[in-house]
Amino acid sequence: MSGAAELQIVTFGLGAEVFAVPVSLVREILDYRETFRIPNGPDYLLGLTDMRGQGVTTVDLRVRLGLPAAEPTPTTRILVVDVPVAGRVLILGLVVDRVLDVCSITADQLEGPPDIGVRWPSDYIGGVFRRADGFVVLVEMGRIFSTGDAGLLDPPAAAA
Repeated sequence: MSGAAELQIVTFGLGAEVFAVPVSLVREILDYRETFRIPNGPDYLLGLTDMRGQGVTTVDLRVRLGLPAAEPTPTTRILVVDVPVAGRVLILGLVVDRVLDVCSITADQLEGPPDIGVRWPSDYIGGVFRRADGFVVLVEMGRIFSTGDAGLLDPPAAAA
């Protein structure tokens, strides 16, 4: 075993692509459910999902990454994650086609983002690593959602 630092990740699928986020950002994995719609939001904003009495802003990660929207299936999940944006942390529900597994990779397995040949902006990519069944893209959650998005996605606080 090498002395490289290990990173615990959750892998998930969007279409044929496989992505990963660090376990440290994942709060919960929920079965898919309909959201409470929020009018006039960006196309990727689905609405609010109830997580034990808390309204969690929920987005269609496929649409946010520029992939076509898809109808939910029995494997569709909502990955509830902490997203560092603009000096604060947003709690977001990310609708994904399927959650695959939790595993460990070492830092030396990560390659830099490719310069060409991907359908989404490469600044969203923290790195790429190879598994027996293909490549996995480590997603930089804080880069997917901009400072402007943060204002749209942060649910309003209850009036005191």
